[in-house]
Formats: sequence, C-alpha cells, structure tokens
Amino acid sequence: MTRVMMFPGQGSQFVGMGRELFARFPELEQEADDVLGYSVRELCLADPHGRLGRTEYTQPAVYTVNALGHRAALAEHGLPDVAIGHSLGEYNALEAAGVFGFGDGLRLVAARARAMARVADGGMAAVVGLDDAVLRLVLRREGFADVAAANFNTWDQTVIAGPVTDLDRAAPVLLAAGARTVRRLDVSGPFHTRHMAPAVAEFAPVLRAVALGAPRLPVISNRHARPYPDAGIDGVLLEQIDHPVLWRQTVEGLLGEGAAFREAGDSTVLTRMLRATRRELAAA
Repeated sequence: MTRVMMFPGQGSQFVGMGRELFARFPELEQEADDVLGYSVRELCLADPHGRLGRTEYTQPAVYTVNALGHRAALAEHGLPDVAIGHSLGEYNALEAAGVFGFGDGLRLVAARARAMARVADGGMAAVVGLDDAVLRLVLRREGFADVAAANFNTWDQTVIAGPVTDLDRAAPVLLAAGARTVRRLDVSGPFHTRHMAPAVAEFAPVLRAVALGAPRLPVISNRHARPYPDAGIDGVLLEQIDHPVLWRQTVEGLLGEGAAFREAGDSTVLTRMLRATRRELAAA
C-alpha cells in the first residue's frame, strides 16, 4: 500500500503547536531561528506578541512545525512513498522529497508569505454543503465576477476568495442556493485567485534564485493534482499562488490507487478532510 505523508497549510496553526517536537530537533530549531531572526519556538508555543495569525508569521511557523513532524515520522516510519501538502504545506512535501533543504525552503516560505500578506484587499470564506459546480454557477449567475473558488477541499466544502465586500454580499446568496454555512476565514487576502498576481510577481525572482532539484519521491501538486515534473517546479509553485488548490482531486486520486495517509506535525485538519472525502466516496 502506498504510504502518503500530508502536510497542512495556513489555517492549521494554534498556540502550542510543536510542543513535543522542538526539544527533539534543536539543530532544526536553531536553523529556523537563524533564517527568520526570531524564536520560532516562542512564536508557536506562546505567541507573546499576537503574531501567529498573521500570514508573514503563520506560514514560516507552520512550515517549521511540519518539518519537525516529518522528521519525527521518519524516525518511526521511514520515508513515505508520496508527499502532498495543502498550499504552503506543499513546500514541506517538496523539502521531504529533496527538492531543496530545510533552510532554503524556509527562506522561500518566508518570502512567499511576505508577498502574499501585501495583497491585503480581500479575504476567504468556507462554503459548506454546496456542490462546487453549483457554487461556481451561482457566483457567475449573480454577477460575482471577482469571487472565485480557491480551495476544493472536499465535495462538501469549497473555499471561495475575493474582495471582502463581495464575500459579504455573496454569503446570503449562497445560503439561499442551498449552502449550510458560509464562514469567513481568518486570513488577510484572496489567496489562490487571480487577485494574487502581484504576489506572484514579487515572489518570482526569489524563487528562481534558488536551485531546485528533481523530487526523489512523487509530490502531487496543488495546481494540477498530478506529480511534479523533474523540471519546471518553479513555474508550478508560482501558479499555485494565484490558482485554486485541487486538494479533493489529489486525495481522490490517491484513494483510487489505494493509500495509507499520515499527517505531519500537530494538525488534524487534513485528516478530517480525508475522512470526509472517504465518506463522500462511499456514499456516491
């Protein structure tokens, strides 16, 4: 059976994450502190300045805890057969596959987070209980051209993104169309939509300055729900920023092949999505 390691992304953070992991890998913690210029342990365990929820701090923190969790899993279970990651978690998947080292990956994540945080005119909302095809039809029909599907998480949950005023106006329309809930997410921008084009432009020269190796194990991309090629990884990562995350499609493809999943770090976000997808497939 194919062993799959899943790496969560932004939204999985919480104060106290990594508590059992930092002491096990002091060299990695020190490397993270040297790259970031602050104590990542303090940020994750205490968050004394209230920064953990800010994109430019969230993403490096989650990346670091994911990496610690992966090393703990390596010691117990060995290298997985396939790696996948949700949005920024894909950088952990690529690090696990040897595309870049931990430090280079953290530098990329920090630069990506800064670029994404600067696109602040927008937000995201999780829509539950509405088929994504119906959701997109309703948005088009009602004239919400600036709101787009950003994360296809499960059949029952799709995250949309766009200007805040449009998200607020779209919520009652989607509820009237059959959605059970429409819940705004605590993020600062319209991630994974065309609105993130300025972040792509800012991040591109940073990404292209880093040497990227060929993956030593398959990493399924958010962009295409297919394995990364040996070359052109930078182009796929740039497109990931302003295109939707095809998470459900990725998971379904692996379930169809037969796979055992494990989630890195302290999060259970992806494990819960996996259970939902299994139920949805069983009921189909």
